[in-house]
Amino acid sequence: MDTLSDKNDITQQEKQLEEISPFELKNYLISMASESTRQSTYVMLNAGRGNPNWIATEPREAFFSLGFFGIAESRRAMNYEEGIAGIPDKEGIAQRFELYLKEEEGKPGIDLLKRTYEFMLMEHSADPDELVYEWAECICGDEYPMPDRIMKYTQIMVRDYLNLTMCNSQPPTGNYDLFATEGGTAAMCYTFDSLQQNYLLNHGDSIAIMTPIFAPYIEIPQLARYNFDILNINADTRDKDGYHTWQYKVEDIEKLRDPKYKALFLINPTNPPSYEINQECVDAIIDVVNRWNPNLMILTDDVYGTFVPGFRSLMAELPHNTICIYSFSKYFGATGWRIATIAIYEDNIFDRLIANLPQGYKENLSKRYSSLTPDVDTMKFIDRMVADSRQVALKHTSGLSLPQQMQMTLFAAFEVLDKEKKYRKAMLNLIHNRLNALWNNMKFTLPDDPLRAGYYSEIDLLLWGGKLYGQEFIQYLESTYNPIDIVIRLAKETGLVVLNGGGFDGPVWSIRVSLANLNEADYVIIGQSIDRILMEYAENWKSSKK
Repeated sequence: MDTLSDKNDITQQEKQLEEISPFELKNYLISMASESTRQSTYVMLNAGRGNPNWIATEPREAFFSLGFFGIAESRRAMNYEEGIAGIPDKEGIAQRFELYLKEEEGKPGIDLLKRTYEFMLMEHSADPDELVYEWAECICGDEYPMPDRIMKYTQIMVRDYLNLTMCNSQPPTGNYDLFATEGGTAAMCYTFDSLQQNYLLNHGDSIAIMTPIFAPYIEIPQLARYNFDILNINADTRDKDGYHTWQYKVEDIEKLRDPKYKALFLINPTNPPSYEINQECVDAIIDVVNRWNPNLMILTDDVYGTFVPGFRSLMAELPHNTICIYSFSKYFGATGWRIATIAIYEDNIFDRLIANLPQGYKENLSKRYSSLTPDVDTMKFIDRMVADSRQVALKHTSGLSLPQQMQMTLFAAFEVLDKEKKYRKAMLNLIHNRLNALWNNMKFTLPDDPLRAGYYSEIDLLLWGGKLYGQEFIQYLESTYNPIDIVIRLAKETGLVVLNGGGFDGPVWSIRVSLANLNEADYVIIGQSIDRILMEYAENWKSSKK
């Protein structure tokens, strides 16, 4: 059997695989798995990257139905048989839209369009013509985004969505300013860039990262451009039986009392453990900010919050200090849409810190943004992010494309108007069934936990191997095999792709399985394969003792 079994036989290339990003390792594993499936009856199963294998249908149907209305409005303004149409007219467009909804009643997506339209009129006193005109322009994509940060009614609808899903319907008094971005990836890049461009984080500053975490949050701060001094706060707590609870020690969080720590980066619920941060840890962070380090800047990435009932983000608990990144990609099965938002509370420490910068820094920033406004000092941090996203000089062409913003609006409306939470319940049931299929077939008992999102599962092989075979077996495993041996064996022998947990600053001997990518029956196979390989390790250990 061709495996990375004996440490003495590991090639230099294989040693290097341990050091690269888990998402780059994934490409090697996919290549190995593809080769395995060509030489056997296996089908490649990729549970590495967290790309969902579902989509939310109704908001997409509404998008396409709105598209027909938008084209009709364009042809009404100008119509050449060669296929040239005009830009929709605002006057009377709401009345024509209402007629369209009536004529198309019962067709896919029309009901959501109707309910969203009525919701905006009744709950937000939207001007009908202004609202429908924005929608028609968005669906046709015939203009630059204006406002460039986010369209007026998109912001209103997405705010309602975030208040519901990220604040558990209990947002702080006041509003969040939103910046629509090209997915969570762009949101991350823009945030890191603007924090540094505005001297809020400088080269070599001390920051803290709550780990395990999505690998780029580990890798970006280490780049030469930032070279931050990093404190890792590890989710290494266990219960009385020795099982991971994937929470943080309060005494570790209390290290942030030292004001040298300028920023805290986290994902909540976590990636890969996939657990919401418990109230004890949240209270500890709140205490740090309220009593010790009031200028602590918090970046929370909450893309998995919708997978935990009653979730409440730090954007709700500490709105003044928090930047929230939320992507629509996972919950709605929309990674290809590249739609996300950055949310910053209207009264925030980022604006105050900029206002209190040394005069030299202020002068530099005045030069940087002088082409945009004569009064740079009053320019909000979130608007500086918009400018920075286009190198300032191209701010006039910044902003997320209008069709993307329209789809984001409809995703948000779909959830806000789902009073019975039908989609949410079905989504959680789908994920949890896959989680159970994986763990039941590894013959491990996963303790119940209401904070578990279950989008990923992190499996600590040393923990479970010790539970099954004892501590002597664990010592054998560590001394005989390489930590990424099992992920390579799964790829080469069975065509299964999972990622190494160590690449996310999790336990070195852990593996990360995405529960989003595959069908329930596939997780039965993955669980059985992990169980088989661990059993083979145990058999080799027993033979070595003889």
